[in-house]
Amino acid sequence: MPMKCWCQMSSDSTPFFKRAWVMQFVKFGLVGASGVVVNMLIAFVMNKANGGAANARDPVISLGGDLAIRYSYIVYVVAFVIANTTNYQLNRWWTFKGTQRAWWRGWLMFFASGIAGAVVGFVVKVALTHPGSPIYLTGWFNDTGLHAREYWGQLAGVLVGTPVNFLINRRVTFKHHAAEVASQRSAGQES
Repeated sequence: MPMKCWCQMSSDSTPFFKRAWVMQFVKFGLVGASGVVVNMLIAFVMNKANGGAANARDPVISLGGDLAIRYSYIVYVVAFVIANTTNYQLNRWWTFKGTQRAWWRGWLMFFASGIAGAVVGFVVKVALTHPGSPIYLTGWFNDTGLHAREYWGQLAGVLVGTPVNFLINRRVTFKHHAAEVASQRSAGQES
């Protein structure tokens, strides 16, 4: 008996790369990539409006001592909200096409799911950009231009939070979509 390719090893005879969830992950990743572009563009524009990335750690509201709500944190939140909204619409239109949930209800679920990924990403960003952190970006990184740790921290946070976001959204926000695809597939196989 010939050995199955690693990409077909399962009780399902469908090749790995043709399975619905794999294609959804690829589409989710492409939509996510567009979200990264939106996120980074918002971060760049907001930082430029504040005098550049060198000012990102400026406190907006002091909470005493070194604790403060910094401009960098506001940038992260605003960029997340805008990118998350564009990603939701693109995922609804393409990745999970045909979803029946009302737009606002789906967006709220997507937003809530995205918050989990954003919290993970935010922790990564703060860890990479706070001078007191053991993983503070040093060496090649500085506060200006392509070397600005503000942008690299933002990007790293988004990349680390994305898989968390996909898993939660697939299991919660678009859960009904996965069930519909499975029932359509089994109905097609029976006929």
